Amino acid sequence: MVWKLDRLGRNTRNLLALIDDLKHRGVHFRSVTEGISTTGPMGRAMLTVMSAFAQLERDQLAERTRAGMAAAAGHGRKAGRREVTAGHAKVRRARDLKAQGLTPADIGTIIGASRATVYRYLSMGTNELL
Repeated sequence: MVWKLDRLGRNTRNLLALIDDLKHRGVHFRSVTEGISTTGPMGRAMLTVMSAFAQLERDQLAERTRAGMAAAAGHGRKAGRREVTAGHAKVRRARDLKAQGLTPADIGTIIGASRATVYRYLSMGTNELL
């Protein structure tokens, strides 16, 4: 049982192969949201159709994302996170707080960053261990 069909497989072929494997093992499939079950021939047919539409939706989303990124690049914008350099204000603040003896978790709370980000900030531009 899964919550939604698109959570189970990457594409139609992959999903149908998985369902076929489950069938050979004596396991029936049921999708809670779509109300599809493989216990009968109609359920298996609906599974195939719904799987194809789920793949179409994923493919269209990927296409729109690529088009949006290309349009943004055409306007001079880059995709992804902004680059943070060693001279960035939060990096300098993190280093100052570390020098005062605060833990990375406490520094993160103060500067509004995760502990992992604090570790990344503290390691920027230096090869020293923390």
